[in-house]
Order: sequence, then C-alpha cells, then structure tokens
Amino acid sequence: METTTSLGSLLKVLPPVDFCCVYGSSLHPNNNDKSSMEDYILGVSDPQQWHSENLKLNRGHYASWMASVGGAKLITKAADRIGVGVHFNPFVSWNNKMYKYGVVRMDDLVEDILSWKRFYLSGRLQKPVRIIVDNRKIANTNIINLRAASSAALLLLPSKFTERELYAKICSLSYMGDLRMFFAEDKNKVKKIVEGQFELFRNMYKPLVEEYATKQLLRLSSCGDHQMSISQDCSLSATSSVVSSLPESVRSQMGVGTVLTKAGQNSKLTIGSREEAATLMQKVLRRRVMISSARQAVAGFIAVGAVQGVKYLGEKMTKAWNSSSKII
Repeated sequence: METTTSLGSLLKVLPPVDFCCVYGSSLHPNNNDKSSMEDYILGVSDPQQWHSENLKLNRGHYASWMASVGGAKLITKAADRIGVGVHFNPFVSWNNKMYKYGVVRMDDLVEDILSWKRFYLSGRLQKPVRIIVDNRKIANTNIINLRAASSAALLLLPSKFTERELYAKICSLSYMGDLRMFFAEDKNKVKKIVEGQFELFRNMYKPLVEEYATKQLLRLSSCGDHQMSISQDCSLSATSSVVSSLPESVRSQMGVGTVLTKAGQNSKLTIGSREEAATLMQKVLRRRVMISSARQAVAGFIAVGAVQGVKYLGEKMTKAWNSSSKII
C-alpha cells in the first residue's frame, strides 16, 4: 500500500485545506497502473475564497470558460445550486500524473457525514480512504457514518452472511439509484472495490462488527477462508436497535416513529416488521442517491466544459462496456 509520502503530493501546489483524503484505485494494494487518476476530496472553510486563490495558482485546472466568465463566485454557486456542494477538477496533470480533486465546504461535509442529507460524500467516506490532512477531526466524526452504514447493510442482509458480503453491501449503499450505474459505470464495481481493498474494509469495520457482537446482535465464527461468517438476530427488538443507528433524517423519511416510555423521558422506535423497515430505508437511500448523482452529473458537465465532459463520460462508458463484455 502506498504511504502518505506519495499519496497527497498534489497538495504541494494547492492552497491550504482543512481536510484531504485520497480515494479510489490509488488505494488498491495491487494497483501498479501509474497512469491511473489519483482522486482527492478537499475540505475547505470557504470554497469561494479557496477557488479564488487556486485560480491565481492553477488556473489551468479549471474549465477556461468558467474561470473567465464568473471565476470563483460562479464556480462555487454552480457547485451549491446545481450540484451537491462539490466542485470537481478532473484531468489535472502534474508531475507526470493525472489527478481529480473535489472541493467542498467543511460544514457541508460534516452535515452529510452525520445526516446523509445528500448521501454523496458520506457514501464515499463509507469506503476506504487515506486521510492526508484532518484539521477538523473528520476521522472521528466519520465513525458515526460507518456505524450507520453498518446498520443499513445489516438491515438489507439475511440472517447469515460472510464478512465479504457485509462489506459488499456497505459498499453498494451509495450506488443504489446512482444514474451512472445504468450506463457509465463498471457493473462489477462493488465486487472489484471489495476484493481490491478487503483488508482496508476490515480495518474500518471490524471494530463495529465486534461492537454489535458484544451487544449480541451478531454472532461471529470463522468460515475457513480467512474471513468471518456472521449470523444476526433478526428479531423486532434487534431491528429497532439497528435502525436507531441510522441518521435521524433517514428514520424520519422512513416514517419510523418514537413513543414515550412510562417514565416519560426515554423513547423507543416503533417498527412494524424488519422487511418493511428494510424496504422503506432502501427507498429513502435510493431516492437520495438518484437525486444527488443526477445533480452532480449536470454540475460536473458544466464545470469541466463540453470537451472534457465528453472525454470523462467516454472513459466511464468504456469501462462499463468492457465490464459488460466480460460478463457476457
């Protein structure tokens, strides 16, 4: 696995950031393709100010029309009003390597991690990333996100499953309803991500799996191929416990209510059945992902310009086609 001495090198030519993580194929232990694009998420306190500074340093990173017509103000407004608050600069060439980086307001990043309001960057952070800069302790905040992702996956899994199946289900959450998956993404994407980063997923989620086991919601055993076999309690009380870890905004849209106990202080979730809860949650997440992916696709196409947009879409569709051809 690459270390932070090589990952994150692009930061040398960018304005300071409060948060930076690298994600994607760069983290695959067996990735020897030096031509692959290195992907970044950058968190900043004031995106407009940051873009203003970056335009002075790296104007070539932006679509020429956007930099000339509206500058930092237009870049930020397009990300906020059309997209989901993230502006991406893809195909950035530096030091004989290609990069893509997305810039987001720190408050928006934290909100999505905790509430899944957009279920965009929160979904990205449910998968392995390498954090390079973390001035706001996002890694600690993200534990809440990981716990919620674990709970959502458990709700969608049967009573018995493997460790690999758990990570695959977690990984698939942020792709449910993603419009790109219909025509511009590798159909084997989830499988490839989990297989390529299995140990990274284990490092992220094993403490939470053990936490659920301690609460007797899960039972763990070895299945002989260096991974755990897991069985879960599917009772209504266990389901209520799992659902309680989902963000409040998701529970609210699911229509999961609370009732006061006799003490009049604590409350408990009211759930009709596990199947109903799983269906309702899936519907909520699919809608959020669909809306966010559509908005970000439009914003991204506008941000990079027609030529780069077609180039990026073409590369995605080629991967999707190659994946489909292998299946056939």
